[in-house]
Amino acid sequence: MIIDRIALILAIIGGINWGSVGLFRFDIVAFLCGGQTGVVSRVIYTLVGLAALWCISLLFRTDSVTDQG
Repeated sequence: MIIDRIALILAIIGGINWGSVGLFRFDIVAFLCGGQTGVVSRVIYTLVGLAALWCISLLFRTDSVTDQG
């Protein structure tokens, strides 16, 4: 499902950003988008948070999806 992939990508971006904050005290999103209180940064933070919530549903899915590529 495409929304699953988008959610995973956003969750990975959020994880990398939090890792850089924890290790280097450097917020990549804030740096690229005009500070933590900038509109673009807040939108990205919100999308990452929603993606993380969506990823919780991946833990509880029982149907297997086969990739037909």
